[in-house]
Amino acid sequence: MGARTKARKRALDVLFEAEQRGMNPVTLLAERITEPGTEAALPQYSVELVEGVAAHRRRIDELISTHAHGWTIERMPAVDRALVRLGIWEVLFNDDVPDAVAVDEAVELARGLSTDESPTFVNGLLGRIVDLKPTLLL
Repeated sequence: MGARTKARKRALDVLFEAEQRGMNPVTLLAERITEPGTEAALPQYSVELVEGVAAHRRRIDELISTHAHGWTIERMPAVDRALVRLGIWEVLFNDDVPDAVAVDEAVELARGLSTDESPTFVNGLLGRIVDLKPTLLL
């Protein structure tokens, strides 16, 4: 597993845990940085991901609500919600990661961590965001 893949997984863990605990993800991130517990220190890219998703959360959730046909944010599995948020942030707000890589990484994480239907759902939603990207960044 590559360094960025591990960083995405760690960021996903923070976003998922924060939501489950009803915490601000940046607050939980700060805790994980100062007290990593049994885990290795968080990679810098994990920090960027969590902070990026948190900073753009309103816009990201608006896009999910608009383009996740037949699904509300609340109805999605929590892991999928966090994965899609990470993927959308990488696609729209991180020019260092090619769109195809961001989508593929999110799909692979969904394959390993969520339901059998999740990879298809994540791929479809992020694919829609990639297709609409020129109009979403106006």
